[in-house]
Amino acid sequence: QVQLVESGGGSVPAGGSLRPSCSTSGYTHSRVCMGWSRPAPGKEREAVAVIYTGGGRTYYADSVKGRFTISLDNAKNTVYLQMNTLKPEDTAMYYCAAELSPRCTVVPFADFGYWGQGTQVTVSS
Repeated sequence: QVQLVESGGGSVPAGGSLRPSCSTSGYTHSRVCMGWSRPAPGKEREAVAVIYTGGGRTYYADSVKGRFTISLDNAKNTVYLQMNTLKPEDTAMYYCAAELSPRCTVVPFADFGYWGQGTQVTVSS
């Protein structure tokens, strides 16, 4: 059974940093797509950052480019989201997601097959 468990959220003042992590288990695929999302106006889930583990290709939402970095520790089966220069508008529940299909790079993020329970990030002004 595939499981995604997030941790590492928290509360910080504007300008601070957080590094949520997503521990994964239950699959052996080596080339999958992993990502982080948060709710957005008019959308249930908006992709914040996505990584393709087969080659390291990444995607970032414009709102976080230059501030957030997604990374993967294969040995620990863990995906991280380094969040720097946080802003109050980054406040949200952040969800980890995974898509294990062979062509995961063409699957819309909202259709990813596996989701975690979320970790709260709160940024105060």
